[in-house]
Order: sequence, then structure tokens, then C-alpha cells
Amino acid sequence: MKTTIIVAIVAILGILGYFLIPGNKWDNVFPKNPNVVMQKVHFHNRYGIELTGNLYMPKNKTAEKMPAIAVSGPFGAVKEQSSGLYAQEMASRGFITLAFDPSFTGESGGKVRYVASPDINTEDFSAAVDYLANRKDVDADKIGIIGICGWGGMAINAAAMDTRIKATVASTMYDMTRVTANGYFDADDNADARFANKTALNTQRTVDYKNGKYELAGGVVDPLPEDAPQFVKDYYAYYKTPRGYHKRSLNSNGGWNKTSSLSFINMPLLQRANEIRSAVLLVHGEKAHSRYFSEGAFEKLKGNNKELMIIPGANHVDLYDNMDVIPFDKLEQFFKTNLK
Repeated sequence: MKTTIIVAIVAILGILGYFLIPGNKWDNVFPKNPNVVMQKVHFHNRYGIELTGNLYMPKNKTAEKMPAIAVSGPFGAVKEQSSGLYAQEMASRGFITLAFDPSFTGESGGKVRYVASPDINTEDFSAAVDYLANRKDVDADKIGIIGICGWGGMAINAAAMDTRIKATVASTMYDMTRVTANGYFDADDNADARFANKTALNTQRTVDYKNGKYELAGGVVDPLPEDAPQFVKDYYAYYKTPRGYHKRSLNSNGGWNKTSSLSFINMPLLQRANEIRSAVLLVHGEKAHSRYFSEGAFEKLKGNNKELMIIPGANHVDLYDNMDVIPFDKLEQFFKTNLK
């Protein structure tokens, strides 16, 4: 009887310990897969910013060294949202995966908070590769990345720079530099429109400096106007409802600081995309308002190891978390083919 009681107490303490030990609390917006284990990890980029990620591994690892995938995005999200879902699912398919918060956001470091940078956030992907390549259970020659939404553009940019990245997936991709400089559908692609935008943003810089704080642009609009475009309604359905809301997500809450846009106007992300030699897979929804970003990026890519996959009937946000839409079988095949 005593032995049974002791075993039961140990089991209960073990369960409680999982949730009480820092880093083991499950606060993701998606259900836990019992066949995958998660561990909070920390690493740093070349700018000295400490990044925080959730590392996912198959519960019953068989290989001594495994292929690995770093995942981030969407733009304004945190690792407990879409990137964590992708990471967990790919871990269940035989990869070590790392969903991480980019610099200045979520649980990662960096001040000022809530600022984005085409340079630093591209570097964040390479920093994740640094970390994975130095793990004893990762095969450093078999590392890929997944970028979702705005981090799809960062992922392609990282692949153009970092030859250690052997395979890249950009899912429901945004080119944040293109949309910031040109407006949606390139409607404001002219010098006068950009000048007006830059003038407003630099005026904001003066105000921010005077006030000693950076004004936020606001996350997804709330309350939702009745006449909002469908893609804004789709964002709301993810970020502002229990489906995807997270307390640390910028899009769910106050958003980026307003002046983040300046560097994106000035520094195009994909200017070396045509030099990527490793494999790239672009995945986009047929009905996504953002589809033209993936199509534009695909036109820049060279070689027979590049592919654009259009998902029939899918919108932009479907590829955040809809398990019936995200082509995980294709992603598994792509990475297993190219990480070997």
C-alpha cells in the first residue's frame, strides 16, 4: 500500500513540476500533441540580443542526430501562435524544431520594444541556425527554416545570405518591404506617396523623442468595422478571438511602434533572392489577398529546386492554423527530400 501511495505522489509531483518549472508552462493557443515534448530555450543573435524559443522534439527520438527546422512568424505574432503550431506538427513528423520570438517581441530581448527591422529580423533566423547547429542532437548539415506571413520574406532573405540553410518554406508570405514602400497591391508605388509617408513617420520620430516613448500603431482593428475588408475580418477572427489571441502578441494587442516602417521603406528584402541555391517552397492560398507576394518572390527565384504551391480556396489566415488546409504532408516531403 505504501509503495502505491508513494508512486502516486511522485506521479502527481511530476505533473505539477512540469507546469511549475519556468519554461514548461503551456500557454500556446493550440492543443498539445502528446507525442511531442516542448522545452523553452534561449540563444543570442550577432547583435547581442537574447532570443527565446520553444524547442519541440519527438517524444521517442530514435536518431542520435536529427534534421532541424527553425520557425517564426507571422508578422506581429509570437511563438505560442502559428509558428508553434507548425513547429509542433513538424516535430511529430521527425524533426527537431524551434519556434522563436523575434528580437524586440514576445519573450525575446531587445529594446526599444515592438520594433521590427529587415536586417535584425533576418539575422534572427541565422541566430536560430547558430543555436540548432551547435546542439549535439542536431545534424548541422540538415537545417531548414519556415517563415510565416511577414517572416516568410525574412526567411527568403536569410536563405539568400546564410548558406547553412538547406531548405526554406515561406507560408502565406508577405514581403514587408514591398507593402510598406508601395502600399497594398503597389497602389502607392511612386516617389510622392513614399515622401508623404516618410514625412509623417519622421514627424512621429520627433514626437516620440519629445515624449520619451514610442507610440504604437495599434494591432488588428478592434472593434471591427462592418465595412472592413475581408482580409481584415480574417485577421480579426484569428488574433482577436480565442482561436488565436495571445497576451504577448502585438497583433492581438497594441501593435508595432509606428516608426518601424521607416527601415522597411528604405531596405528591400528580396534583392538577392535570385542567388539562392538551396531549395525553396512557397505556399499560398488561392484566395489570399497577399498571394501576389509569393508570386512576385517566385519570379525572382532561380533553379529547378524552387516551387510555388497554391492551395485551392484558401485565404491568407487559413495557413496560420487550419490543419485541414496547411499542407503538412508536402512540407514533410520537402524537408525530408532536401535535408539529407
